[in-house]
Amino acid sequence: MGEAHRDVIRVGLADDQALVRKGFRLIIDSTPGFTVVGEAADGGQAVALARTGRPDVLVMDLRMPEIDGLTATRLIVDDPALSGVRVVVLTTYADDANVYAALQAGASGFLVKDVEPDDLLKGLRVIAAGEALLSPAVTGRVIAAFTAGPRPGVVPPGLDVLTDREREVLTLVATGLSNQEIAVRLSMSPFTAKTHCNRAMAKLGARDRAQLVVYAYESGLVRPRRG
Repeated sequence: MGEAHRDVIRVGLADDQALVRKGFRLIIDSTPGFTVVGEAADGGQAVALARTGRPDVLVMDLRMPEIDGLTATRLIVDDPALSGVRVVVLTTYADDANVYAALQAGASGFLVKDVEPDDLLKGLRVIAAGEALLSPAVTGRVIAAFTAGPRPGVVPPGLDVLTDREREVLTLVATGLSNQEIAVRLSMSPFTAKTHCNRAMAKLGARDRAQLVVYAYESGLVRPRRG
């Protein structure tokens, strides 16, 4: 699933504000185990960076000129040659619609722009390891806002293709639990939890765990908490 196996996590930065890119670069490049392989000031440059720099994680601002971050995310995710590049989108809480669209498009998670340095680094490690970077509370609110009522042309995935155990695992993935935590909850090994998760991804056509979370909410398997 595009999991990084390098000793050093390669990061790309896409944001139209040079100050934001420089700040993130300073944090990342000064931390052992990370390196910034390139910067982009718009979505078109971000796609080019993904193709030439092949970062493990591409941090993508959603609001950029020319080609926006959402379009760039779709272009990267839809390119089989870039399956090893995982996108995490940068957002503010005012960007709920774009966050939802980015998760649907295949982004592996999101970070708020005022993220603390330690949380930024932790998030990059999570994404590079093949996990989803999602806050269940925020994700639930975002998805609740855009799945309320009938939506023409949107068909939730058919969860009937999953076994009962796979549904259990999917439900726990959607609440933000890791494979280790799921294993403890269901009295199984982390490897077995990961296997069930991977099978659910394959059956539902999900690129990664972030899309599994979206599917869980859209199908009604998990209900967002409102208010």
